[in-house]
Amino acid sequence: MKKITCLFLIFVGLSVSAQIKVGRTDNDNDLKLSTLPYYNFGKGVGLTSPDSIFQLNIRFRIQNRVTYYDNEDQDPAYDGQIRRLRLRFDGYVGNPKFLYAIQLSFAPGDTGEIREGENLNIIRDAVVYYRPNASWNISFGQTKLPGNRQRVNSSGGLQLTDRSINNARFTIDRDFGFQVHHLNEYKEKFSYNFKGAISTGEGRNVTGNADDGVALTGKAEIFPLGAFTKDGSYFEGDLMREKKPKLMFSGAYQQNNQARRTGGQLGEDLFEQRTMKTLLLDAMFKYNGWAAMAAYMQRVTPKDPITVNPEDATDIQYVYTGHGFDYQLSYLFPSNYELIGRFSTLKPNDEIFSLTPKQKEFSFGLTKYIWEHTFKLQGELTYDILDYIDGTQRNNWYVRFQVEMGI
Repeated sequence: MKKITCLFLIFVGLSVSAQIKVGRTDNDNDLKLSTLPYYNFGKGVGLTSPDSIFQLNIRFRIQNRVTYYDNEDQDPAYDGQIRRLRLRFDGYVGNPKFLYAIQLSFAPGDTGEIREGENLNIIRDAVVYYRPNASWNISFGQTKLPGNRQRVNSSGGLQLTDRSINNARFTIDRDFGFQVHHLNEYKEKFSYNFKGAISTGEGRNVTGNADDGVALTGKAEIFPLGAFTKDGSYFEGDLMREKKPKLMFSGAYQQNNQARRTGGQLGEDLFEQRTMKTLLLDAMFKYNGWAAMAAYMQRVTPKDPITVNPEDATDIQYVYTGHGFDYQLSYLFPSNYELIGRFSTLKPNDEIFSLTPKQKEFSFGLTKYIWEHTFKLQGELTYDILDYIDGTQRNNWYVRFQVEMGI
């Protein structure tokens, strides 16, 4: 593992040093950074120096929501909150081939609870890129890994107000490390992308946990009928009303060695480190206002996923091992109203079934796009069925209204 890591770092260093050019270039800087997609057809508010030595783009977005919950065996309740408040800065310095992207989060749901001895999670992305041409991206820093489609998409580009229950359990999210992406997208012919990453495996904003375990991630994306219009694989729904059918298949695999948290890059701290293997498969179809997506996610660990506090045998933390399916279908009317339906199943492996239930989730949404995904009104009804090992069942549901706005 150490040899593989060293070889990767040497490759990245040689690639960069062999192609550095100082000064201004005439390359178009469209900021299509495959490790940090951000749904926006514009570029926010931009500043470029008179000599074009640097460029700065500033963007923001907010999500405000109110939710009514009715969970079995609990009193009904409602909740109003700023779900997301993000600022993003991107551009280049010295040469359009050398780019940066910074994303900060300020909403309580983004930063998490402040705990003694832990870092405050304001920084979501802080990454520098070397892009020698339109086909290659080499990055170093903290950003999203090349994982499942729904996670790679910005939360601002979702059709429903939240990602699926399977994404919550199995996603690999953000991490610190190196990534290399090879992109080959063409509008009218077969296209493909290959993406790889070596990262710490500990998640974002983690310090003081040095070890010899790294996370290795690889992903392939195939577009049999050509690429989607305006990077349509990076947002849900057929907002571009594709004139020809478009299709994408993707598969990602990660081995996170000696992970310290229940979800690898996410979750609570384990009492013992565990190696995790995660498989993420996706498919997407769009045509004439119709959009369909399907996903399969799975996680396993070679050792017992359950870890026990050595000082208290009743205190346990476990890796969620199991698998799940997501199915999503939508239609966008010419009036820019959209109907969405999603069905998800989540099944834990037998080794942890006594600790967590099987789950089915039905979601129905109605969205009004005022300015594509950057300004929209969303309504959602979600119904959950939880099946426990003792044969009991619980039924929960919520209804939600959300407003998304950004530039």
